[in-house]
Amino acid sequence: MRYRVDELASRCGVSVDTVRFYQARGLLPRPEREGRAAWYSEEHRRGLERIRDLKGRGFSLAMVARVVSGDLDAGEQALAAALTGPLPGEDPAAGPPERLSLDGLAERTGVSVTLLEAIEREGLLVARAEGDEPYTAADADAVRAGLALLEAGVPLSELLALARRHDEAMRAVAEQAVDLFARYVRDPIRGSAASDEDAAGLMVDALGAMLPAVGAVVAHHFRRRLLAAARSRIERDAGGQLAAVNQSAPAAPSADPDDPRPTPSADPDDPRPALSADPDEPGPAPSADPDEPAR
Repeated sequence: MRYRVDELASRCGVSVDTVRFYQARGLLPRPEREGRAAWYSEEHRRGLERIRDLKGRGFSLAMVARVVSGDLDAGEQALAAALTGPLPGEDPAAGPPERLSLDGLAERTGVSVTLLEAIEREGLLVARAEGDEPYTAADADAVRAGLALLEAGVPLSELLALARRHDEAMRAVAEQAVDLFARYVRDPIRGSAASDEDAAGLMVDALGAMLPAVGAVVAHHFRRRLLAAARSRIERDAGGQLAAVNQSAPAAPSADPDDPRPTPSADPDDPRPALSADPDEPGPAPSADPDEPAR
């Protein structure tokens, strides 16, 4: 069966512009030409439906292009599908995670689209997938957590600056973690598995075990670092307050024997005059016996 471009688009539930966009990206072959007419075949229809299916499962256009061109082997396709489907800890029976557009995320969280765009630019909000609905309910939970920080008194500008620094650090850590997986897990499985299908299953199993483990290690380490920094700050602040108290305390009496000032009596009710600090000053020598009369 042959289709005109508008018929193909209608049959597959997409717009004519989408069909031409996929052609421009090399995801669909060019139509056959008869004069000025362009005709599409069943091959185009199947290809378009496959692209829609991959996009619906969360594949990026770059991954779709690799699948269509055959660059992704069975193991990589399985890993890509695992990354876009329910992750470890999510209920597989619930199906794919709920997708939200930017407007939907704003409605769910009560945060304006403008603010969400600013948060995304600074790296605090990372889309799960591409397309018109790249966010999930987990992103809504993260935005609400950020709102709690703002409500506690943290200025928005400071929170965005912190998000920028955190994103820069986490990008490097994430890239290194993926590189470790590729070198020490994926590649050895490829070299030892009996078939591509076996390799795909082993890779997905390894990903399912490692992803929550890495998340737990990183979250635990950051939490402990945060607590250690808080304790250190309290200790520094307490030390500074103690130093300020010491600086404001009155000076202690002089212990210099040549100081002409009289040394005050330790007992304010003692009627006896304080002893002179000058050994050459005339006066009665103190008796060692308190009952002996003065000589």
